[in-house]
Amino acid sequence: MSFNLVLFGGTGDLAWRKIMPALFQAFRHGSLPAGGRIIGVARDHHSDDEYRALIKSRFDNVDLAKRPSEEEFSRFAALLSYLRMDLSSPADYAALAGTLTQRPADVVVMYVATAPSLFTTVCEQIAAAGLNGSTTRVVLEKPLGHDLASNQAINATVRSVLTEQQIFRIDHYLGKPSVQNLFALRFGNALFEPLWRREMIANIQITIAEDLGVEKRGAFYDSTGALRDMVQNHALQLLCAVGMEPPINSGADAIRDEKLKVLRSLKVWTPQTLSQHVIRGQYAAGSIDGVPVPGYRAENGVNPESTTETFVALRTEIANWRWAGVPFYIRTGKRLAGRDAHIEVNFRPAAHAIYPSPLSSSRTANRLVINLQPRDGLELHLLAQGADQRNGRGMPTLAPVQLDLDFDKRFGSERVGAYERLLLDVIAGRLNLFVRSDEQEEAWRWVEPIMDAWNNDTIGPRAYAAGSWGPSAASAMIARDGYCWSEEC
Repeated sequence: MSFNLVLFGGTGDLAWRKIMPALFQAFRHGSLPAGGRIIGVARDHHSDDEYRALIKSRFDNVDLAKRPSEEEFSRFAALLSYLRMDLSSPADYAALAGTLTQRPADVVVMYVATAPSLFTTVCEQIAAAGLNGSTTRVVLEKPLGHDLASNQAINATVRSVLTEQQIFRIDHYLGKPSVQNLFALRFGNALFEPLWRREMIANIQITIAEDLGVEKRGAFYDSTGALRDMVQNHALQLLCAVGMEPPINSGADAIRDEKLKVLRSLKVWTPQTLSQHVIRGQYAAGSIDGVPVPGYRAENGVNPESTTETFVALRTEIANWRWAGVPFYIRTGKRLAGRDAHIEVNFRPAAHAIYPSPLSSSRTANRLVINLQPRDGLELHLLAQGADQRNGRGMPTLAPVQLDLDFDKRFGSERVGAYERLLLDVIAGRLNLFVRSDEQEEAWRWVEPIMDAWNNDTIGPRAYAAGSWGPSAASAMIARDGYCWSEEC
């Protein structure tokens, strides 16, 4: 299948950090379809050779294992070309149409890696230039809007010129192998599904922690915050993957129908739950690995009086038959104690315990941990009796043990990165790992009361030291239910 991939924002941060390395890995693995062409688009003036040299220099900043050799890049560079465009100029889209006509392909992918404010402009201009035919696929990056109304406006504009089957709203967490294996774990095996319900599960925790600050994105992040940047999309998509009912098949709409049901079943916020079950924080000065780092308000591009949150922890429930009464905890933040993303499923204790537990009352003996980053795999925590040890009353004592599956070790070079998988799916027209408009709108609808409450709150976010695990109020929130975050138990 031949393809033309037009990368709007072709000189930007996302292009060289994520998209180009992913395309190169697909090329290196032999999975990128033959007959492809990648056209970088931006306002800068570059020749094709200058653009290739720019991309080559950027590869020096990616992981060593993902860097091409001179010979590899020479072959990959043959796919690259460049077109200068003003994204508001109809004449430049006509020039793009002419470029694509010179070398037709089976599929045209328009990857819009630009500022969100340009999404509707690009889509409208693509249509005006006659580039929205049935073989065109448009990829839209997050954030798609800053609230429900703006998201609905973007979706309405995009749907006026493209069909839903042509729109690929990307959430790279859905492309992570461990998230895909979560679906396989639940729906490809008979072992866990009978246990995946309120009678057997005590609580579920979703953590997405970063030790980095806002880096060079201070101005962008200050207008966005952790709730919009992480909770509304990544975290809620993970919650859906954990909480959804089995789909009728593996088709895109069957999966997305079930995710939508989860979002519609999330408990509605009340003034009481907004005050007790949502914690927002902002990092202050501290240290990471012994190195002093500034507070958020001292970062470049950030308002010195900013009340933007860099941390969110919340408690919610899925109000349906399967999950009634089971708390779901979400926690995400920047400048935390470590880079760690995982889902922890805590099972209920044995109904009738005949052995004394070696664990604290807040730590469950049986846990399934789905590691997302930096590790990628599964851990199953159990209790077992090792040596013939007994307590003072002669009863056997148990000790925690775990079964540990490291996907990188097991599958090695067969592993495919998130962006690589998603880009290949776009070219092939597979929508399974992309977000439908009604899912996205429902997610915005659910977080909007939180944003409204914060807009009317004069106190602002709670300060936490960089290098910690966030405000102590997040620990207090989960402790009220008798549980604890994984690093605290």
